[in-house]
Amino acid sequence: MGNVVQIEKVRARKAEFDRGLVERAQGGEREALEELLRRLEPIFRSFFRRRVGARAAVDDLVQNSLLRVHSGLAALKNPERLKPFAMKAALFELHDMYRGRYSAKEALYEPERLPDTNTRDSGWAGSNLDLERALSILTPHARRILEMRQYGYRYKEIAKALGTTETAVKMQVKRAFTKMRTTFAS
Repeated sequence: MGNVVQIEKVRARKAEFDRGLVERAQGGEREALEELLRRLEPIFRSFFRRRVGARAAVDDLVQNSLLRVHSGLAALKNPERLKPFAMKAALFELHDMYRGRYSAKEALYEPERLPDTNTRDSGWAGSNLDLERALSILTPHARRILEMRQYGYRYKEIAKALGTTETAVKMQVKRAFTKMRTTFAS
């Protein structure tokens, strides 16, 4: 009896992503794509829940993994390898999270406890002014690159978006920080 249950489970897993469904999704059939992503969602959720636990982080990771699969689906050469392809996307998202891509981008405050920006001794207001001053000495191109880095883009992604090379982007970042260090050190 136990072997029959195991065989049925294996068959169900293989049927999860049959070749026809993947090919239809790759061909642009909206219903097939939605079904494919719907089937991947609980797999991703389980994967991330075991590794991260925090519900908000899991939701973000699942959504971003689904986006990775959606955007890379056309490049998948062997439709039968969808699940390993999808799990690799999930693993990349997990790595990005650990690298800091998912760090908080803004501080959240309770309305009753907002920082007082009118006082001189408030470090919160002063840091905004210093940041504005630091960014004002940079070229718009360098500013854009630093903003994209802050939002978690990789050098390769920035280079592609700006139509330049990865090396040029890295040099711009290095020069921007050198310029800011020199300006504020004096």
